[in-house]
Amino acid sequence: IAEQGSDAMRMGEVAERAGVSIGSLYQFFPDKRAIIWALAERYTAESQACISAALADVGDAEGLRRAFSELVDIYYGLFLAEPVMRDIWSGTQADKALRQLELADSRANAEFLTAVLKRLRPAADPAALETTAFLVWQMGEAAVRLAISVDRQEGDRLVAAYKRMALRELLDG
Repeated sequence: IAEQGSDAMRMGEVAERAGVSIGSLYQFFPDKRAIIWALAERYTAESQACISAALADVGDAEGLRRAFSELVDIYYGLFLAEPVMRDIWSGTQADKALRQLELADSRANAEFLTAVLKRLRPAADPAALETTAFLVWQMGEAAVRLAISVDRQEGDRLVAAYKRMALRELLDG
């Protein structure tokens, strides 16, 4: 996938590189979609663990500013460095079941952010905080995907602008 993209990936080549028979590969992955799904699930689990850890101990506005900015930078850097991530994202856009997995991931990540917002603004309406966190998270994913589709300088500016806008909403909302 990293070399040619998932469209060009052939199951026979995957089996050969993995050192297994094509029958063994099909036993675990009946088609390319199943491989993309497994990779998406793996990246989802890894990202949720990273996000949970980064936000777990945030107790003030400066901590949120720092943790949120670092998480956005990590996500952006991952997409820049990992062609497989870009290809998985493309696959999720074309596959309804993968879109649902991505949406569930966004909701789970937004829950981590909501927990921080509830600690920072205990008098705020919980439903409003949940909505804000979910929307900020979804917009972040869109901003990073836009950033990787343009030249690097413009991408960096887009990510910086997103972080400023999101943090204003999260901290001042």
